[in-house]
Amino acid sequence: MRTPASRAGGSLGRRLALAIALAVVVLDQVSKHWALHNLSHSHGLPLWPGVLNLQLVRNTGAAFSLFTGLPQLLGLVSLGVSVALVAWILRRPPRGVWESLALGFLLGGALGNGLDRWRLGAVIDFLALVPIQFPVFNLADVAINLAVLCYLLHLSPWQRASEDPHG
Repeated sequence: MRTPASRAGGSLGRRLALAIALAVVVLDQVSKHWALHNLSHSHGLPLWPGVLNLQLVRNTGAAFSLFTGLPQLLGLVSLGVSVALVAWILRRPPRGVWESLALGFLLGGALGNGLDRWRLGAVIDFLALVPIQFPVFNLADVAINLAVLCYLLHLSPWQRASEDPHG
């Protein structure tokens, strides 16, 4: 018997994960297109004064500029991760809403940054935290971090207990 927490399993879980991924890719690519055509590399434009600036950066590496200058290799990694995630979603439906969200955010983030690497040879970053020194990032990066949070919530003991039909 299915509990309310596990109703996102099966076909519904797949659809949710794929819909989230599609929404992330669309929002990410539209925001990067806007950033490329409206922002400067030289200085930040305040979005939320004192907290968040908009500043255009082309990152040929991965997170925190690791593996800089290897966009083709990182593009292949993004492709491999994306294919593996789609296979996972289709073969083993997500169990619960949190896992569906996690897989959708991760797939959308991997595809969003992968598309940049394949098309442009670099990932377009444009969100800069003002109060701390932190690498400039984008919506695909935000989605990947949300995926980690959602997966941790999926694995949490209280979530497991709510999905246990015998609990």
